Amino acid sequence: MIVHNRNDPASAVEEAHPAMGRVRVRTLLTIRWLAIVGQLTALLVVDEILQFDLAMIPAMVTIGISVAINLWILTRYSSNEWHNDRGAAAYLAFDIVQLAVMLYLTGGLDNPFALLFLVPVTISATILSLRSALYLGVLAVFCVSFLAVYHVPLPWPAPGFELPRIYAAAIWISLVLGTVFLMFYAWRVAEETRRMSDALAATQTYLSQERELSALGSLAAAAAHELGTPLGTITLVVKELLHGQPEGGEVHADLELLNGEVARCRTILASLARNPSAGVDPAVSQLRFDALINDISGGYGDDETVVAAHAHVTTPAPLIRRSPELLQGLGNLIENATEFARSQVDLEYTWDDDQVELTISDDGPGFAANIIGLLGDPYISTRPDSGRMGLGVFISKTLLERTGAALHFFNQGRGLGATVVIRWPRHIIDLTMAEDGSAEGDAVSNPLGHELQNLRSWEHSNER
Repeated sequence: MIVHNRNDPASAVEEAHPAMGRVRVRTLLTIRWLAIVGQLTALLVVDEILQFDLAMIPAMVTIGISVAINLWILTRYSSNEWHNDRGAAAYLAFDIVQLAVMLYLTGGLDNPFALLFLVPVTISATILSLRSALYLGVLAVFCVSFLAVYHVPLPWPAPGFELPRIYAAAIWISLVLGTVFLMFYAWRVAEETRRMSDALAATQTYLSQERELSALGSLAAAAAHELGTPLGTITLVVKELLHGQPEGGEVHADLELLNGEVARCRTILASLARNPSAGVDPAVSQLRFDALINDISGGYGDDETVVAAHAHVTTPAPLIRRSPELLQGLGNLIENATEFARSQVDLEYTWDDDQVELTISDDGPGFAANIIGLLGDPYISTRPDSGRMGLGVFISKTLLERTGAALHFFNQGRGLGATVVIRWPRHIIDLTMAEDGSAEGDAVSNPLGHELQNLRSWEHSNER
């Protein structure tokens, strides 16, 4: 299924998930207030208790500027308001410069609190875009390098005491390397979290659209059923009235028109009643596992590719629910296999008292070696220029896992094709074994019937 414009799950993700770089004003204010309290405490302890002769007035002025800016922001913005990427970057850039000034006044890199440079860099990497984080990283490295050469020396109690230059150089190197490493590490972790969140949102949006289609089908079937009887009664009454009216008269013409419109309504309702998505009957919503596989596989394959289902069991098949997760998840994987198969896609299924297993294999080139370990993760694709998002296998895996399945991906051998093995615990998927009469792994009670077979993924599963 191809979804466009406002119904596109990718677009829905952008609307539902805050854009990268956005952060609440309250969060940044809280971080700065904590920094201000920490700086004041450190200054007072060093000056009053340790009796270090620091440049207290310039240091207090620097802290006062931070306090004034925070108070100004409180009066200008709501605490729940969002900063965009540029605004948040400017906010954190000031924090880096303010920290650099404080360290300049208190010993530069000889001050053990120089490690605090890593804090705004790490924060920027987690909430800002990569470009903004890089800018702040460069700013932090510049400040560290400046402080390594220019700073007000610490007034050590011992006269003539000075840290070895090699130690100072080591501090500079450690801060620079720590800044670079933490920036990229934090950004990478945050990016993976964002990508996973976006992909899950896209999957949820996609499934929600499937449910809406199912609801529409059920509504149409219900309307056809409920309106069929009254329309039939109207037809009979009209025909009786026609017998009592002479042909060519005005009343006869009106009755003929009414009869024609009623017939039209019955035709429309009959077509709606034939919509297979309205599967409220258990005979439609529940079926045997082998029937489901044969049903799904029948919608795939062409003159060049054969999709064949093979059973390796003689015992009665489990009774399962025809759910959107099963239909769409399996459909996407089968469709993916047909795209890469040379001529054959095999669906082999079996079951016993403990589990139900389905194996989907093809005779294509197999999964690419560089992504086989990443299959099931979002945005994995070997065709980045295809315009597709690389969510096909992720969506299939997510949907099938909601039914209780476990998926395994591997290659049969060099050039022998790819294989996907899907296993369900039988007590989860088999309705005859569920205590409440419904599959525990089935999160959707509204079945879609055959219609879902014609609702292909908005992008093909192209993760090879």
